[in-house]
Parts: sequence; C-alpha cells; structure tokens
Amino acid sequence: MSNSKPPLSLKFYGVSPWELEILYSLLNSLFQVEEDKQEQPDEDFSTMIDIVFPLAFNEDFFKWFGRARWDKTKAVLKEFRRRRGGGKTLRVYMKFTGKPNVKFMLDLDDKNLFDSSIDKMDFVLELLPYHLDPQKMPKDISDVVYHFDDRIERWKVSYGSEE
Repeated sequence: MSNSKPPLSLKFYGVSPWELEILYSLLNSLFQVEEDKQEQPDEDFSTMIDIVFPLAFNEDFFKWFGRARWDKTKAVLKEFRRRRGGGKTLRVYMKFTGKPNVKFMLDLDDKNLFDSSIDKMDFVLELLPYHLDPQKMPKDISDVVYHFDDRIERWKVSYGSEE
C-alpha cells in the first residue's frame, strides 16, 4: 500500500453523531472516508449503514486492516443493533471491491442472530475459495452476495452480474 489512504464509501441514515464518530474513527485511520448521509426511504428500517471497502475480501485485507480493528468494527455494529432494540431497525451492507465484489447484507430482527451473523463473517473467508471456484460459479459474475439465513443460521451465497 502506498502512503495515501484509499477511499472508503460510508453511506448511512438514522445514525447518531456519537455512533458515526466511533465508526469514522475506526475507519479513518486507514481510509479516506467519504461520508454520504442519506434520506430515510419509506421502509421499516430506522437505520442503515453501507460501507464499501476499496479492497478485496481476502486474507491480505485482514492482515492489512488488522484483526483487532476488525473485531472493534464488528463490536460497533453489534452495539448499533443493541441500541435499537427488537424488530427491523438496522440494515447493514458491507461491500469489498475485487474480482468479483463480495457483499454482505444484514437485516435480522433478532439481536442474537445479528451478533452471530457478524461473528460468522470471518468464516466466509474460509469458504470463499470454494464459492469462487470457476468450475462451480456461474460465468461473468461481478458480485458474490451473502445473506444470513436465520433458519439455518449460516451465510448463504448468491451470484450477480452488473448489466
């Protein structure tokens, strides 16, 4: 990595200034954070956080980002969920740019399942080579999207392409 910070996109709505400052301080030490406060659309979620990391989701990312910083980032997201109580109040998107892009989408009602899904993101790293196997993956894929299935309590993969 060069000395300049890579740009990171942070879109949000329904986030308190205190919460935003905590998240910003974690990310700003490594990235040039480009904040974009959104208007809340007509939907059930009172809070949305959309983070686009300018790096691929792989072992190199975690070595560079640091395990301690990653754990703090996950803890902050769990705290966001805890502060909002039950129901569909928080939606989180995390995208890692690469070939293909890797996206995580969380919008679980249950706090314990939300916390579990955040913790299990790390395990997706181990499954990624299998999910990205050209023999098993559809052709011309630009996005690998993970949704947490609350019935089986695992991340489920789907594939998409930009058209």
